[in-house]
Amino acid sequence: MRKNPNDEESVEHAVGLFQEAVPIFSVLADANRQKILLELAIYDRLNVSQLDERISLSRPAISHHLKALKVAGIVSSEKIGTENYYFLTLQNAVDLMKNLSAAIENSCFLK
Repeated sequence: MRKNPNDEESVEHAVGLFQEAVPIFSVLADANRQKILLELAIYDRLNVSQLDERISLSRPAISHHLKALKVAGIVSSEKIGTENYYFLTLQNAVDLMKNLSAAIENSCFLK
């Protein structure tokens, strides 16, 4: 049985939000990126050298993961002197997840 057109709009909205969230899901699936995020949550701002002291990854690997986290909008950086310091920028990701959760509830659990 097909849903009515109003239900289909809700489902399409939920699917669109899900597709928008895929990059976030992808970067969060990696255990090394999770470690980086946890360190940034604890220490607020860290550079690659400081992360290297806390995580058993090479500096190039840390930089690679930071780049992926930046592209997903979960981490940002600020240059201070010659160093880039990385910090969490989770608000947009959290807002997207809240909107996705609400859209799923509204579209998939319609009675």
